[in-house]
Amino acid sequence: MENSACFIGHRNINDTPQIRKYINELLTNLIQDGITNFIFGDHSEFNSLCYDIVTELKKEYPHIRRIHFRKDYDEANDYTMEILLKGFEDSICPKGVSNAGIASYVERNQAMIRESDICIFYYDENYLPKRRKMSKRSLTDYQPKSGTAVAYEYAVSKNKKIINVYSNKLNNTFKNT
Repeated sequence: MENSACFIGHRNINDTPQIRKYINELLTNLIQDGITNFIFGDHSEFNSLCYDIVTELKKEYPHIRRIHFRKDYDEANDYTMEILLKGFEDSICPKGVSNAGIASYVERNQAMIRESDICIFYYDENYLPKRRKMSKRSLTDYQPKSGTAVAYEYAVSKNKKIINVYSNKLNNTFKNT
């Protein structure tokens, strides 16, 4: 998909006025540089934050499109599509994602990355999800890898242009206002 940027980030983020301002300025610049398609997944505060900012920018730049990449309903009927399209200009279930089971989020994120010119992340390399058991009967647990870390590594492997909002925060890009 030409002129596209996607958003991928941790489920929980530190949402501050400085981050909101930075993302707004970043997206405004990207729009002025020709990005017209903004690709969203779901289930993260970062995704919701970016969606809100893009929706606000759409008032000034009505040509931009919000595109939802979903992990299910690969053959959605008209009624389901009507629901899925609320707040979006398009809703896509990438090929093979709905049959990926537990890996559907990984597959969906990789499809978002492949379709994007720019990948905007909120990725903390030190973040670790809660430890989990292999199954309900397991005596031991394991440390899962963050889905955002998996997506970030995939974007790097595909040589995508990456903007990491989290590392910009660490590098004092955000100024207190």
